[in-house]
Amino acid sequence: MFSQVFAGAFVAVLVAQSAVAGCARTYTVQEGDYCDKISAANNVSTYQLAVVNRSIDPGCGNLLPGQTLCLGNTGEDCSETHQVQADDTCERIIANHGLNSTLLFSNNPQIHQACENIYIGEVLCIAEAVHAPPAPAVPVTILPGTKGATSKPTTPAVLAAPSTPTPTHAPASGNTPAADDDDLPYCDEL
Repeated sequence: MFSQVFAGAFVAVLVAQSAVAGCARTYTVQEGDYCDKISAANNVSTYQLAVVNRSIDPGCGNLLPGQTLCLGNTGEDCSETHQVQADDTCERIIANHGLNSTLLFSNNPQIHQACENIYIGEVLCIAEAVHAPPAPAVPVTILPGTKGATSKPTTPAVLAAPSTPTPTHAPASGNTPAADDDDLPYCDEL
């Protein structure tokens, strides 16, 4: 028993030390917390929480009370969020928040092109600029937390390093790239 408590405390200290370096915001895990609950309460996307805290398992079942989590890295911290509701689609989220599909998919790279893998309770970044940390080099699977999600996506999101530095997602159905991205500068304007 003592060794389990000691090991858990040691892991929490290591996570706390690594979470603070370069971290814009932190959160201390409370009893009963799960990833979507933490994300919703602290305006941090589920993707961002998972990628910044690589020690969190895909089902978010290994959180320990007292553990310090990083909510976002400096310069890559999206705090404008939307929690997915029962009738949400990517198109509806884009329209309701005045976004374009490029921004939604760039800030939430776990969303599949067809948008079939968002789930009720998931927290998405809806910022009007790209704030998401880059996808990790080692693939990470994000599943809805068992305590918070009321429905599961048809397939889990698997994140891997992008092959190119530009977004590869197609625009949402009904949108054309020219009409959807009018507010974004051309490459030669950057």
